[in-house]
Amino acid sequence: MPRKNRLLPNTTQGPVEELCLEVDKWVRTTGVRYFDPLTNMAMLTEEVGEVARIMARRYGQQSEKASDRAKDLGDELSDVLFVVLCLANQTGTDLQAAWQAGMKKRNTRDGQRHKRNRKLR
Repeated sequence: MPRKNRLLPNTTQGPVEELCLEVDKWVRTTGVRYFDPLTNMAMLTEEVGEVARIMARRYGQQSEKASDRAKDLGDELSDVLFVVLCLANQTGTDLQAAWQAGMKKRNTRDGQRHKRNRKLR
């Protein structure tokens, strides 16, 4: 499925957009084309599962198997990010603008809420 053109004058520029462009270049030159969105959604689920496995064993109560000790959390999180960026690219989502809007929402909604939360002290 071709990437929708998000490089319009109103596309929000920033570090997230740079990552989207880097992923798009890799997909077009090395990966040949994007997998369809449902395949990428399944891949995202798989990658999140790999992050969950590390978290449950390394930071949770499950014991870590010897075969899991070499797994790198950063590598797995990077895989999650890559697929998220692919999904944004192929659906025409301006992820930079969405990030900025989400942070504005969090700052407005949660600006003082967490500071007042006794559980976080």
